[in-house]
Amino acid sequence: MPKFRKKPVVIEASQWFENGDHPEDYQEDIGCALSDKVVSTERQRQLGFEGQVVRYYRHPHVPGERSCEHCGIAMAKHGWIDTLEGGHTACPGDWIITGVQGERYPCKSDIFQQTYEPVEGDQCQK
Repeated sequence: MPKFRKKPVVIEASQWFENGDHPEDYQEDIGCALSDKVVSTERQRQLGFEGQVVRYYRHPHVPGERSCEHCGIAMAKHGWIDTLEGGHTACPGDWIITGVQGERYPCKSDIFQQTYEPVEGDQCQK
């Protein structure tokens, strides 16, 4: 069978532990549908609004107190990333990767450490 080597690609990633951790959460003010009021990004953070990149994990058939089969932490402490295919569950400690086409997905910390290394200085070409 033919063998292939993954092309070296520079990605952006941040480690996620809880709602609001992603650096692109709370980037925009939110308008209220019932009035002309606006909730600022800082106020969203103070009030614990759902993150805009990693949202709260919700599933009608998965109770929040259920332990995750991957990490053992209660599902209520997990995040959700919307994708074109549906979405991905993010465990606390996962790295949230932004891919080459702007797509986002979680990566387990051990796999991330084996696969990626930090890029220093101006080596990063986007």
